Amino acid sequence: MNKILGVLIVALLFFIPILLKPPLPQAANERAGETELPDGKSSGMPSKDGPVCGAVLNVEGESKPVPIEEYVAGVLAGEMPVNFHEEALKAQAVASRTYALRLAGSSEGQIKTTTAHQVYKPEAKRRKLWDKSFAENERKVRRAVKETEGQVLVHEGELISAMFFSTSNGRTETAKNYGGTDIPYLQSVESSGEETVAPAFEDSVTLTLQAWNDALGSDWSADRFRTMKLRRNETGRVQTVAAEGFEMSGRDMRDKLGLRSTDFDVAYDPDKKVVHVFTKGFGHGVGMSQYGAEAYARDGWTAEKILSHYYSGTTIKKLSADDPACLKLP
Repeated sequence: MNKILGVLIVALLFFIPILLKPPLPQAANERAGETELPDGKSSGMPSKDGPVCGAVLNVEGESKPVPIEEYVAGVLAGEMPVNFHEEALKAQAVASRTYALRLAGSSEGQIKTTTAHQVYKPEAKRRKLWDKSFAENERKVRRAVKETEGQVLVHEGELISAMFFSTSNGRTETAKNYGGTDIPYLQSVESSGEETVAPAFEDSVTLTLQAWNDALGSDWSADRFRTMKLRRNETGRVQTVAAEGFEMSGRDMRDKLGLRSTDFDVAYDPDKKVVHVFTKGFGHGVGMSQYGAEAYARDGWTAEKILSHYYSGTTIKKLSADDPACLKLP
């Protein structure tokens, strides 16, 4: 009996340290050398892959430089609905990180927080915007940022101009049609399924004839409308608008009239003297369509597949801390 009791005591002493050890983290949080805080933020400890790019950016309205990954979190909140699929959010994170680093490397000015560059919402604004849903939304956004940490898009070894926009008309626009410069990775590709996910795939606006004339700085009449011709390019967008004594690019027409896209049709009502303009899509159309990314993500596409589709011939690269593209501002 004493021998049995002795064996039990020895066994108990052996297992006590094991019982006192904390449980291993769940798979979703497993990263060597890193812990996740309750609000979804990283502790900042290095990952098992070694130091990644720790660039900081001069952002408009911020009193001190913003770390690149913190900036990307703010851009995700500003540029894409948080209820989007995680793969769409991850694709946006890579595109936005690439866009920011390329922009910062070519300009000494501050990065704007509007659509002039990228819409950016710092944490204080996110808390106010999401209110009671902040914790849940913040975790989702930061997870997309963390899972793409340091990843950028490159073409022939250089950061690309990762243009993106809201909604296509079924195809993306080429850089050449939009700005006159042919860029290999900004070609027209199919972007299907957006009509089922975008809230306003098609839209319309009605202008008085006076408002139309004021916007275009011209004097239109019913006779001129009858001579109007919309010359479309291969993506279905209006390249030029021509009428008797008038010619303008579709891009300029969109800007002057405040249209959602350059895929538009025009109808004039001479009795009411109003102009009806019907549009399809939203944005300049070049690069990645955000609602297209969402449609593809719902179909099971990964972020990598989405990015390779919209940015032809590019590859995803994870920037190391000593990469030249990883900016270190004083």
